[in-house]
Amino acid sequence: MKPKGKTAMSALNIIHTTLPVGATAPFTIIHLSDTHLTYADLRDGQRKVDLIDWRLPSFPNAEKVLAEAGELSRELNAPIFHTGDLIDYVSLANLEAVKAFTDTHDVYMATGNHEFSLYVGEAKEDAAYRNQSLPAVQACFGNNIRMDSRVVNGVNFVALDNGYYLFEPEQFEFLKGEVVKGLPMVLMMHTPLYDPKFYERMMSYCPCAYLMGVPEELMVGHPPDRYIQQKADEVTLEMMEYIAKEPLIKYILTGHQHFDFESMYAERVPQIVTGIETARVIEFV
Repeated sequence: MKPKGKTAMSALNIIHTTLPVGATAPFTIIHLSDTHLTYADLRDGQRKVDLIDWRLPSFPNAEKVLAEAGELSRELNAPIFHTGDLIDYVSLANLEAVKAFTDTHDVYMATGNHEFSLYVGEAKEDAAYRNQSLPAVQACFGNNIRMDSRVVNGVNFVALDNGYYLFEPEQFEFLKGEVVKGLPMVLMMHTPLYDPKFYERMMSYCPCAYLMGVPEELMVGHPPDRYIQQKADEVTLEMMEYIAKEPLIKYILTGHQHFDFESMYAERVPQIVTGIETARVIEFV
């Protein structure tokens, strides 16, 4: 891995990584996550506009980061593989910005929780909540943002929406169907999967782990709302076990935590987290 870092004029931190995966020919992608665009205007009402003052200070460089990533994509002739939270909340202005970007760049998307957030933290996030905005968000992207696959030089990139800390039965069946293709696989998802070292890192400064599939006994101290949010169900745990054991799954690309990190899921699958304001340039060989 060769960090390039930011220049004085750049908002984008660039990390170069080479991953052996058994590709038929080497190729490069740009992995982004957690851009958090914060556009809004009065078409969505004053309450939406008020979100800018609250949310923009946390993501002051989002617009510049995305623009620079787009320039990098053109320079390298490499697609952008994004693992969610490209927008911070649903607004007409955010969706228009995303559509303009995806119309002019090759973007393959695995959504995060914020893709469907109406006002950020105002309601329980579940399928019914997500489905209020799913059609409008889906219209901004060229791939199925809930589950999809894209084969590049013999490598199958499977994108799954796990922004609500759960896998769903149809996603499990979809993954099994992708395994049948017999190709080396890279999973793309927003929320990282539980790993003991990653858990320790998160709990050293957070009240909860913000990881998927944390063992029940390690969630005892989680705040009640976060415990409910992050508690895995039977399907999720079964699918995580399947991922742990399936030899065709070679890597997992994720985000959500806003920092760059490398983990090892189930002591077998490298899990690569790309943070906010980072573009990870990955060459697969």
